[in-house]
Amino acid sequence: MEIVLPKDLQQDARLAQRRHAELCRQERVFNARNRIIGGDKEAWDIQVRDQKIREATERARHETFAAEMRQNEKVMCILENREKRDRRNLCRAINDFQQNFQKPETRREFDLSDPLALKKDLPARQSDNDVRNTISGMQKFMGEDLNFQERKKFQEEQNREWSLQQQREWAKARADQRFAEKLYMQTRLKLDETARHLQTLDTATRKAVCAAVKEFNRNQAMESAERKRQEKKQEQEDNLAEITNLLGGDLLSENPQQAASSFGPHRVVPYRWKGMSQAQLEEIRLTQKQQIQEKLRLQEEERQRDMNWDLWRVQRARDNLLCERRQQRHQRELRRALDCSNLGLALEQRRQKKYMDELNTNQPTEDYFSQFNTRSR
Repeated sequence: MEIVLPKDLQQDARLAQRRHAELCRQERVFNARNRIIGGDKEAWDIQVRDQKIREATERARHETFAAEMRQNEKVMCILENREKRDRRNLCRAINDFQQNFQKPETRREFDLSDPLALKKDLPARQSDNDVRNTISGMQKFMGEDLNFQERKKFQEEQNREWSLQQQREWAKARADQRFAEKLYMQTRLKLDETARHLQTLDTATRKAVCAAVKEFNRNQAMESAERKRQEKKQEQEDNLAEITNLLGGDLLSENPQQAASSFGPHRVVPYRWKGMSQAQLEEIRLTQKQQIQEKLRLQEEERQRDMNWDLWRVQRARDNLLCERRQQRHQRELRRALDCSNLGLALEQRRQKKYMDELNTNQPTEDYFSQFNTRSR
């Protein structure tokens, strides 16, 4: 089994990339339409526009998902922090309970793992009535059980003490568990009450801020309305004063003296001038009649000149038509001679081709031509 190394994988990837590039290049080179005519620009533009629309839609969808994800992460962080705090408080309460009420020396089986057991241990036998004299200790033998009643009574008393102690421990453990659960519930209720109080304070603060903003906007709107009313009143007063001044001034009274300029009698003030006098109008009409007569004379001269040019153009067109006809007759004669020459050449080429076909018997086939132009290099 051959071992595939990373270098072999990289080499195979490079070979595959080069093969793909070569196939793409062959497709571009051997495609006559794309090589000669070119690509479809309208289709490309449509594809670019569709791509931009898809990108904008995808971007908007990602932004929506990101906003929703951020909101969910905030909620999740708040819940996770609360759960961690509750778990930490519970663990602290359990550790405190174990350190205060579940010490190792209070366990019933502590004597089995007591490190000071050898120091506390008694001798193998202190007397004949020693309760630690067991059968395996080889201190007492069958038939020598002289303290059976006392031992049995002591064992019953010991079992009763052990049972009572176990019951007390179970009751104490249940009480401690109920106390821990009660403490946990009180802590949760206190935290919820604090959160509710903070939310109530936040809502009240928001309402107060909204009320203040609304009152401020109302005052601003009233001030703006009062300012606009004052401006409109002032504008009306200014318009009334302007109309009064115009009605009583020289502009609307059409006084011709108001247009007289201080630079001379032949000059007027343009914005005060009300029109020309009758003498000026008669002089202008006379000048217009002279201009009309001069224009009629020029039009007659232009008409005569156009007629002369039309006659000259007709004569030149007739001469050009006769010249074109002569050239066409000459071209027809040349074409006829060229056709006869081409016919003779065609016959000679047909005879030459027939002779070459009889002479050459090894003609190339399609397999010979198909071996060329197979790569783009």
